[in-house]
Amino acid sequence: MLQGCTPWPDELAARWRREGWWEGLTLWDMVARTVSRAPDKAAVVAGEVGEFRQTYAELDRAVARVAAGWLALGLRPLDRVVMQLPNTPEFVHHYLALVRIGAIPVMALRAHRLAEVRHFVRASGAVAYVGPDAIRDFDYRPMVAEVQRELPHLRHIVIVGTPAEGQVAHDDLLARAGNEAGAAAALATVAVDPAEVTTMLLSGGTTSMSKLIPRTHEDYVLNARLCGVAAGFDSGTVFMAILPLGHNYNLASPGMLATFYYGGTLVIAPSTDTAAIFGAIARERVTVVAAVVPLIAGWLTSPELQRFDTRSLRVIQNGGARLAPELRQRLRERFPGCTPQEVYGTAEGLINMVRLDDADDLVLESSGTPVCAADEIRVVDDQDRDVADGEPGELLTRGPYTIRGYYNAESKNREAFTPDGWYRMGDIVRKRGRYVFTEGRRKDLINRGGEKISCEEVENLIFGHPAVLAVTLVAMPDPVFGEKACAFVIPKAGRTLTLPELIAHLRAQGIASFKLPERLELVDAFPTSPVGKIMKRELRERIAAQVEQESRP
Repeated sequence: MLQGCTPWPDELAARWRREGWWEGLTLWDMVARTVSRAPDKAAVVAGEVGEFRQTYAELDRAVARVAAGWLALGLRPLDRVVMQLPNTPEFVHHYLALVRIGAIPVMALRAHRLAEVRHFVRASGAVAYVGPDAIRDFDYRPMVAEVQRELPHLRHIVIVGTPAEGQVAHDDLLARAGNEAGAAAALATVAVDPAEVTTMLLSGGTTSMSKLIPRTHEDYVLNARLCGVAAGFDSGTVFMAILPLGHNYNLASPGMLATFYYGGTLVIAPSTDTAAIFGAIARERVTVVAAVVPLIAGWLTSPELQRFDTRSLRVIQNGGARLAPELRQRLRERFPGCTPQEVYGTAEGLINMVRLDDADDLVLESSGTPVCAADEIRVVDDQDRDVADGEPGELLTRGPYTIRGYYNAESKNREAFTPDGWYRMGDIVRKRGRYVFTEGRRKDLINRGGEKISCEEVENLIFGHPAVLAVTLVAMPDPVFGEKACAFVIPKAGRTLTLPELIAHLRAQGIASFKLPERLELVDAFPTSPVGKIMKRELRERIAAQVEQESRP
């Protein structure tokens, strides 16, 4: 396995293969099997009115050209590539091309900026980057050029669109592939080990920057396969991707990869606009949609839905943050014949899903049960002692698709994993049998509609403002996003600070916009414990009371 990764013990790996959890397939083997079975089936649909359509045979040829282009550029198996593409057909082609040749995509998100991309390149040792030229008012080309100047091991920058000087256009990459026969010959020289790392996902952890999660071909195929089973995927599935495909949720839980495993059709939503989404649902007869709380809350109050035919919908999934039971019930009422399905898990591995035939109390209240019979789960107290069913505690897990350690992160691994391989999820839950009921985070993390904000990361950046003496970031309640970030700041003597000034300072650091505080409270002091620890619970309660009071008529 790639140096810097923690492999499963040999006896466990042998067990997972013996019991059939690991199929001995690479991710591309998985897709190629579907190509051979259903070459003329629609694989990918995209565009404002679904004008981009590609069969599995056409997808195979497109991926081969991109893969051969990467080989011609000099990429080799196990090379890491930071991939920052939006939801487009090029995302699908580049992701599958990289895993086809055994390179490892590092899944950056569109919202990430200089600070994060620099970290991903440095931490992964990436030799290449692929991203867009610009989206709306942000130009990615100078950002990644700056990273390359700082980190010269980033040798190749491929741009979908118009590249800057010294960067490679996506079209030029395709030209390097040569003709179809030449591409096939180049690909025939590459051997990929199913036990090797296929993808590096990003943790949503509480440290200053995301840790890298190395997923192997075998474990990620299993992840997609079993999430697809729990969601009822088959060859008739039409799955709509609205959220970033670079997220584990939309990539493989069940997402794009489970769609390809079962030979369904991936529909890439043209935008997050309600009318655009439901217009595509009606046009393409979408059966499954993966969403998050803010989207669902907006849909349930939108008058636009009345004009769209949604009878094809069978499942609306929610992930990232718990969907309130009343919203799940309203989904069932608004979309007759459609089941709300809670998906709760982690990019590190364990995925829990409510089953489509579960009893009402589980559909409406629970966060699901593990998708794999070999998944082990425990709920423990602060001394790692198992608690009784129904009692709150931290969720621990291990199994055939849960990693045994982060990439090149020995100290973090000692914190996050027990010596016998249990991964600490960091969530407080109650367990009933194998069903999980989530209650919140154990560590200091803000969950803004499924996007995780590290308080430590943002606090460290705020400390750099010349007017700030001390700062602490806490979650404040929000009816749409669940939580948003509120910064409590003690200003230096004689200084003051406004929220626009703080935002300008943070934007200059190059962080993603979802991490920006959405409220600023200037205070003289923080409440502290007898040992001097800031009592964030009191601050959360204070801001929650203020928000509630301000919302009253």
